[in-house]
Amino acid sequence: MTSLSSIFDTAPEVQNEVQNNAFREIDNLDKQLQHQFQTKFLVQPALTRLLVSFQANKTRPIYRWYKYKEAFSASLVELLLQKYGLKQGKMLDPFAGSGTALFAASDLGFDADGIELLPIGQQIIETKQVLDTKFISDDLERLKMWLYLQIWKHAEQELCLPEFRITKGAYSTENKRAIEQYLSSLPQENERVREVLLFALLCVLEAISYTRKDGQYLRWDYRSGRGQGKKTFNKGEILDFDCAITRKLEEIINDLEPPTYQVELFSVKRLQGEIQLYKGSCLKLLPTLPDAIYDAVITSPPYCNRYDYTRTYALELALLDVSEKELVDLRQEMLSCTVENRSKDLLAINPNWNLALEAANSQPLLQAILKYLDNQKLQGVLNNNGIPRMVRGYFYEMACVIQECSRVLKPGALLFMVNDNVRYSGVSISVDMLLSSFAENLGFTVENILVLPGDKGNSSQQMGNHGRDPLRKCVYVWRKQ
Repeated sequence: MTSLSSIFDTAPEVQNEVQNNAFREIDNLDKQLQHQFQTKFLVQPALTRLLVSFQANKTRPIYRWYKYKEAFSASLVELLLQKYGLKQGKMLDPFAGSGTALFAASDLGFDADGIELLPIGQQIIETKQVLDTKFISDDLERLKMWLYLQIWKHAEQELCLPEFRITKGAYSTENKRAIEQYLSSLPQENERVREVLLFALLCVLEAISYTRKDGQYLRWDYRSGRGQGKKTFNKGEILDFDCAITRKLEEIINDLEPPTYQVELFSVKRLQGEIQLYKGSCLKLLPTLPDAIYDAVITSPPYCNRYDYTRTYALELALLDVSEKELVDLRQEMLSCTVENRSKDLLAINPNWNLALEAANSQPLLQAILKYLDNQKLQGVLNNNGIPRMVRGYFYEMACVIQECSRVLKPGALLFMVNDNVRYSGVSISVDMLLSSFAENLGFTVENILVLPGDKGNSSQQMGNHGRDPLRKCVYVWRKQ
């Protein structure tokens, strides 16, 4: 008779064998997809990491004002439209972010619709629209007065800085008081000037705070006095409010003042497309759009990487008067990309998504990955038990987004998507091939999967536990059948 202790002694070996079998199955299924798409992969030397991130916007007038780290560059939009011969029409970005795709396409004459859930993205887009369509020379002169006279210094402090529990103590006493003086001075201005001044403040919040955006959360500088983790974090220089806001106002004014822009701003503008912003979740808003109205989709959805934008943009969201409850609601409304996202009843949102859900249900590689992650959760070896739910939610929700994009695109129209592959519990997840597999079942032909030269590394935790496994970063190009 086998003793209980001997069963426990062999349990780790059994678990290792189960895990190795799962790895082999996932690897074989991944290779099958690679064989299916091998002719579609195309390494593009022109697609640098600067181009597919915010970095290329940092030196570009207008786009450089707000550091929206999750954005791609305007140059990428221009490159893709030129490369695939798109010269006019109407485009959609269902994850509009700070509006880079909308404004870059509009500058090329496209009408552009965007959907954005987060109020910070909405505010950036609306402020740029004000500057594009409503701002007058007197308004610009008023901005100059704020810069030269530092008008906020003469305000009596009345307004209190809006904060969340997670942002309390984010500023020094001096910077907090200066922000409150600045906010107290805004009501004296007209709506256009007030909106631009508020936008300028949003642009400098991180620089004048003890925090830095770090993907899943805000990192806190040791000078904040908040409890530190294993390592003491020093973010470097924390700017004085007056210095930061004057620099930002000067940058905005300088970008608005060159003769080429001034002619456009205060006289007849060159032919630009119209921009329409829809506020809310794309899962809820996409189904309300008419069939076959767009000539292109250019987008970058949240990656399946656990980033929680409601936390990383908490300083800005607090200043925009989002309440604690609204913050929690926004987190659940987001596409599932963080471990706190609960499962969504997708058929309750749209009963017509059976085709999308079947595309996810019948994808062998996805199902093998989900089975493996569920097993890892049962064994208690995941660093967060919300990972399987998040990964499942991400792919099922993205299937629904892809079905809707297929529906709203005209026949023959193109969809461009920037996305990253990810890795969890030692398993690399080929997001590019999985979503392309969905696309082929939902009305698209995969034209190309454009690969950035040089693969992205993993998180330090993944590399420490499982070794380095380079991950592709790609731009998918799908054509509506």
